[in-house]
Amino acid sequence: MTTPPRALRLNAKADSPEQLNPAIVEVVRPDAPAGHAVVEVLAAAINPSDVKAALGLMPYAVWPRTPGRDYAGRVVAGPTDWMGKSVWGTGGDLGITRDGSHGRYLVLPIDALVRKPANIPLASAATVGVPFVTAYEGLRRAQLSGRGQTVLVLGSNGKVGQAAVQLATRAGARVIGVERQATSYQGHATAPVEVLDGTRKDLASAVLALTDGKGVDIAYNTVGSPYFAVALDALKVGGRQILISTPDRNVPFDIMAFYRRDLQMLGVDSLKLHASQCADILRTLLPGFEDGSLRAFDVADASVKTLDSATEAYLRILEGSMERLVLAP
Repeated sequence: MTTPPRALRLNAKADSPEQLNPAIVEVVRPDAPAGHAVVEVLAAAINPSDVKAALGLMPYAVWPRTPGRDYAGRVVAGPTDWMGKSVWGTGGDLGITRDGSHGRYLVLPIDALVRKPANIPLASAATVGVPFVTAYEGLRRAQLSGRGQTVLVLGSNGKVGQAAVQLATRAGARVIGVERQATSYQGHATAPVEVLDGTRKDLASAVLALTDGKGVDIAYNTVGSPYFAVALDALKVGGRQILISTPDRNVPFDIMAFYRRDLQMLGVDSLKLHASQCADILRTLLPGFEDGSLRAFDVADASVKTLDSATEAYLRILEGSMERLVLAP
């Protein structure tokens, strides 16, 4: 017996993790409005932001809605030249202000469609969106140029951290990673990556020692407040720190030292990039994924879950699991 098309549905925010239990509802395939296409979602990653949205931590979220930002699937309605094509993508609006990818169907503007590289499996393709878009946007705004630059990636074994390492090494920059209780890099890179243990007390001094006392051009801080001071101290004159998340909202820092060293801080919130803007970034990165200089994340078969397991999977992500969990709607 064929299972009818289904989707997760959040009718209101969960006030606590214990109340996090998205409903599973039957759906019908929507028509494609003018200028849009319908994608049948075959794989959809679960990102921390998806779970935070379900907990009501995104004040501009619209209710009710289907959550989910990242996806891989195929076009089943819309322009003739897109019919049946394999696509992938993401969007800060998906699952927040419009229905997202944790369901069978996704309605998208035509200019949000990006063909999926044939060499990337569906589950892996579904994990690329948020990490690579976030990493790319931060490095773009921090003026990554490549050879001759040094990039410090704090949280280098996380999803955004690995994406930043891939993009920086592909550009030709030297990369130094920082990872708590680790001294090796776990992901793909096109050049060697030196990794420092983030728990060491002399972390900023260790970074300066690796750069002959000059400091780094860019510090991509994927963790936030725990590494904020270290990142500032490790920057060279004119350096830039990128921030994308933090456990603590307030941190002290020396304003005089900041402006006298001509430093910059860049906040990057990928939720501000809608699906069409994210599509532009994925098109820019497409040649790298096709030639292998960029790689999607591996996803174990056991990490691909049905919608019936969504609540359990959401809670695992909320608890900080590093596993790449993917829904197969």
